[in-house]
Amino acid sequence: MSDWDSRTFRTTMGQFSTGVVIATGMLRGEPAGFAAQSFVSLSLDPPLIALCPGKTSSSWPKLRESGKFCINVLADDQKPVCDIMAKTGIDKFASIAWRAGKTGSPILEGVIAFIDCELEAEHETGDHTIAIGRVVDLAIVQSDKAPLLFFQGRYGSFANLV
Repeated sequence: MSDWDSRTFRTTMGQFSTGVVIATGMLRGEPAGFAAQSFVSLSLDPPLIALCPGKTSSSWPKLRESGKFCINVLADDQKPVCDIMAKTGIDKFASIAWRAGKTGSPILEGVIAFIDCELEAEHETGDHTIAIGRVVDLAIVQSDKAPLLFFQGRYGSFANLV
């Protein structure tokens, strides 16, 4: 048994700054998406990424079923987009402009970059799923913007990053 609780674990892990992404997909012509901080580049050869959606996500099952998803790297001025994509039970795409990527998954307007993927594998672990995506397309859309970051439970950016 450990000497710490889940709050201590969460606070300690919050000392690591992460970027904020929106994972999007299309299922039967309907867009779906959610905000995530658990995202990482996994392999150069073959090009793979990892995304870790929570098992309680209502959006991930839609992306899983479609077999395709796109990672949208948010810019520091896109916190309102993150707020919308973090909600459930609403039409998340009603006020967000987007275009279809190579896989058909939404690429959101205003993002810094996107990584369009096909679902390669999934691994169940703890209260999250590790989803591995094989990259089929990617691009830097705006290199002059700073990323939206998450640190110590707050959103922010580095003003001098770009």
